Amino acid sequence: MSPPKVFLLDANVFIESAKRYYAFDIAPGYWVALIKYAGDGLVRSIDKVKDEINRGNDDLTKWVNRNFHVWFESTNQQDVLDAYSTVMTWAQSQSQFTADAKAEFARNADGWLIAYALAKGCVVVTDEQFNSEIKRRIKIPNACIGVGVPYMDTFDMLRDLGVRLQFLSQ
Repeated sequence: MSPPKVFLLDANVFIESAKRYYAFDIAPGYWVALIKYAGDGLVRSIDKVKDEINRGNDDLTKWVNRNFHVWFESTNQQDVLDAYSTVMTWAQSQSQFTADAKAEFARNADGWLIAYALAKGCVVVTDEQFNSEIKRRIKIPNACIGVGVPYMDTFDMLRDLGVRLQFLSQ
C-alpha cells in the first residue's frame, strides 16, 4: 500500500477560498477540514506562502496566524534548496516565457512551492490552470509538468480527502 498523498497548498487556495467560494461566514466547514487534515499530516503549505498571505492583513491573515501557522513548512532545508535549483534551471531554460515572467517566478513563492513538493513527494494544490500558450507568467501547473510534480485543484483535493461540506440549520 502506498503512503497517503500530502497536499501542499498554494496561496491562492487560501486567498480565493476566503474571498469567494469558501468565505469564513458561509463555509466554516472548509476551514475546519483544512485544520483536521493538516493535523492528520495530509495538508501542508510552506513559509513563503505564509509570507504572501501575511501581506494581506485581513481575516485570512488572522485565521492563518491563529489556526494554521504550525503547518507552514520551512523551505530552508537542503533537499528543498537542491530542488529549487532544479525548478529554476527548468524555468530559465524555457524560451516560451518572457524574461519578466522568469524574474517574477524567481521572486514569488511558486517556485519554492514546487521545489518543496519535488523534494518531499507532495501534490501541489493550486487553482491556477495549465496554459500551453502563456508567455508573460509561469503558471504553477506549467512548472509542475515541466519538473514532474503532480498537481490538482482545491476541489479534487477535497474529493481525495473525502471532505463533505453539509448545510447545518440553526
